[in-house]
Amino acid sequence: MPQPATKTRLPRAERRAQILTAATRAFARHGFADTGLDEIAEEAGVTRVVLYRHFDSKAELYRTILDQACARLAERVGTDDFEDDAIPALLAAASEDPDAFRLLFRFATREREFKNLTDSLSTAAITVARSNLAKQIPDGPWLDWASRLIPTMTTDAVIAWLDSGQPDPETAAERIRTAIHGISQAAAQPPDHT
Repeated sequence: MPQPATKTRLPRAERRAQILTAATRAFARHGFADTGLDEIAEEAGVTRVVLYRHFDSKAELYRTILDQACARLAERVGTDDFEDDAIPALLAAASEDPDAFRLLFRFATREREFKNLTDSLSTAAITVARSNLAKQIPDGPWLDWASRLIPTMTTDAVIAWLDSGQPDPETAAERIRTAIHGISQAAAQPPDHT
């Protein structure tokens, strides 16, 4: 485990980036509630005093990580439409920073303090999915169902892909796209009762 290295003076921006990277790793192991500031300081190789010079609280540190993850994701994937390149972009964003992706879509959803952020992400994803699916699924409960299921299934599929060691990155996007297509097809077609 890294030892506190208080003698190495980094420029403020570099030290802050170092703390954010280390905190992301630490939070990704146990989530917000079960990760202490001492664990984060040790992971970053700094003291708690140095942590408090950069962040007023553990919650502020976590929120900063989540905000950065959201910004990187929006930059990579976009926010208003899911074109053919959305799934590969989502996989690329997740593989660039798996810990931040897991924090955003696995851990933060369980933390009451950050519910407003995760709820707004969920609402936005459902709205975009609904807009795209409305072209092929009639308005009604099945459109609602597919609009809610596809964003959840997609992020869960990406996390499962990360957790499985990122197998076959060349075909992963197409496999996820096939699952999404299956959901939209099930919602668009009435079941055959013959």
